[in-house]
Amino acid sequence: MFDAPTIGIIGGSGWLGRSIAQALLDKAFVPPEALVLSNRSGRHPLPGARRSQVTLTCDNQALVERCEVIILAVRPEQFAEVEIFAENRLVISLMAGVPLAEVMALTGSRQVIRAMANAAAQIGKSYTPWLAAQAVSDPQKAFAQRLFETFGGADQIFSEGHLNYLTALVGTGPAYPALLARSLLEHALGVGLPAAIARRAVNAVVVDASQLIGPGYSVDELLQTLISYRGVTAAGLEAMIAGGFDKTIKAGLDSAASVASAMGPFVHSADTQEGPMTR
Repeated sequence: MFDAPTIGIIGGSGWLGRSIAQALLDKAFVPPEALVLSNRSGRHPLPGARRSQVTLTCDNQALVERCEVIILAVRPEQFAEVEIFAENRLVISLMAGVPLAEVMALTGSRQVIRAMANAAAQIGKSYTPWLAAQAVSDPQKAFAQRLFETFGGADQIFSEGHLNYLTALVGTGPAYPALLARSLLEHALGVGLPAAIARRAVNAVVVDASQLIGPGYSVDELLQTLISYRGVTAAGLEAMIAGGFDKTIKAGLDSAASVASAMGPFVHSADTQEGPMTR
């Protein structure tokens, strides 16, 4: 079994580390005294009473020695500065584009999970795909799935290539909808709408109406239904499609996935668990 381990978050004051810490505590996944955070500033990232209950350290190795599970919530370019030896610990890396083999090499652990969360972890709506190294046990995998579900949904996958692509697709969080919102807002302002009305209208489309796209809806069927009405919506959709909307989206995803794949030197050599999605 792998129950109730002490959890350490390296990078605990960054937006992702702090969001995860808050989620773990809010969902009572871990008691405060079993959570350790590290950062470089020495300033505690948690509010109120939790400051005295959750341990904070500036020493990453001291965190490792106190914890059975280590979460790496730092930027990829900061990884070399982490300098830990975490043999026989479960290491969960949330660094974009850093392959399993590199995490194993620089932490000394073979029990490594690589995952990609996004900014929606702040509101419990992240989608987190994850990949396990061979040495990760079934109880550890079940634990990781439960941990990721404290701040959203999660799925195990079985290919670093797929995780690199998903880093480009879901790791970006609100970025793509935000780009669409900016374009809509600029156009609305350009035709003379008051700024407050334009912002509310754009939010109603991008944030509110998009909630209709859920498990019970087929995106293709929804679009075809709207186009078949041959009205205002159809005119807008057809003009966007004819103007290269799909091509632009695909180019953006290809570029982002290429960067994710190029961020680590060992992308194709990691010791991963095989599964139905392996290529």
